[in-house]
Amino acid sequence: MNWEVVIGLETHTQLSTQSKIFSGASTAFGAAPNTQASVVDVALPGSLPVLNKGAVERAIRFGIAVGANINRRSIFARKNYFYPDLPKGYQISQYELPVVQGGSLSIHTKDGEKVVHLTRAHLEEDAGKSLHEDFQGMSGIDLNRAGTPLLEIVSEPEMNSAEEAVAYARALHSLVRWIDICDGNMQEGSFRCDANVSVRRPGSPLGTRREIKNLNSFRFLQQAIEYEIKWQIETLEDGGKIQQATVLFDPDSGQTRVMRLKEDAHDYRYFPDPDLLPLEISDEWLEEVHTHMPLLQEEVRGKFMNEYDLTPYQAGTLTSSRELAEYFESAAHNSDHKVAQLCANWISGNLSAQLNEEDLDILQSRISAVQLRGLAERIADGTISGKMAKEVLGKAAPTK
Repeated sequence: MNWEVVIGLETHTQLSTQSKIFSGASTAFGAAPNTQASVVDVALPGSLPVLNKGAVERAIRFGIAVGANINRRSIFARKNYFYPDLPKGYQISQYELPVVQGGSLSIHTKDGEKVVHLTRAHLEEDAGKSLHEDFQGMSGIDLNRAGTPLLEIVSEPEMNSAEEAVAYARALHSLVRWIDICDGNMQEGSFRCDANVSVRRPGSPLGTRREIKNLNSFRFLQQAIEYEIKWQIETLEDGGKIQQATVLFDPDSGQTRVMRLKEDAHDYRYFPDPDLLPLEISDEWLEEVHTHMPLLQEEVRGKFMNEYDLTPYQAGTLTSSRELAEYFESAAHNSDHKVAQLCANWISGNLSAQLNEEDLDILQSRISAVQLRGLAERIADGTISGKMAKEVLGKAAPTK
């Protein structure tokens, strides 16, 4: 019998500010435990939060990029729950009036292009981290992450397969890096997804969802969703019922397991934070952020196809990151179409292969953009062959 899968993602994007969202403590990764937790972060009596303007500007930047509505007035709320790594006993977040509402993101899968609509994107602080290793059977609490600025981006439940969910996550990851609001480092927790998964008969009301928490790689995201879909369908076909729950994915077993029964919004007892005034965004501030926005990926893709006669595939590859796009544009600047095509082919071919093999990014390329253009020009005028150019590329020294 047929089943329809319904998936929505909540993505926690760590904003690239130097300090936390409500304090001046550093957000640098890798510090010794509890060395970057201020009196505000650990909620000492009498300490008061002060909103980080840079975090707000990054949220506005995201809203502009996805065509969302930027609420001129938004409110911070206290989300109440009790966990050892949450020293205040509540998390400062946004609920009824977030800074960003609506918007959409285009994704590409083997079935073609699809638009995924966004519900909201709201600012909030991160919690600390519980550590369960190397403590002789005990657990420790590291509050360095407490107060780290997050933009939680919530999609509508419009994805219908693990493939679409991964395509959405990749597109979102690429976007937040492109507009420079997040470094996208998934291993360090800068970009992590919660997947809400349910199944239903076609045409039936939405099924009961289970939320898979803290997926920090695209591979785990796909594996977790595929397992969860299979488990829910088998449970229902065996006559069982799905209970709303928060689950964790175990990469070793490839299975999800229940962490706790899922709470609803009313369980968190949201109420406006009395220590923070409503956030007011003026038209002038919005226009200032808009003025400093980079061209978006779709715009740059179109530019590359029009100016350099690249195919959609070539333009898509060269805009997979802003750094790669800037490298190609520097290499192809003032070149004819033949040289630009050669630069595009070499960047997406031999150069990318070399960088991947040595685990380097384009900023650490063995050859500068100007040097690559010179190499392409010598190939174009017949001075050297492609084989000779490849030997030159192989002997160049890394620039890192």
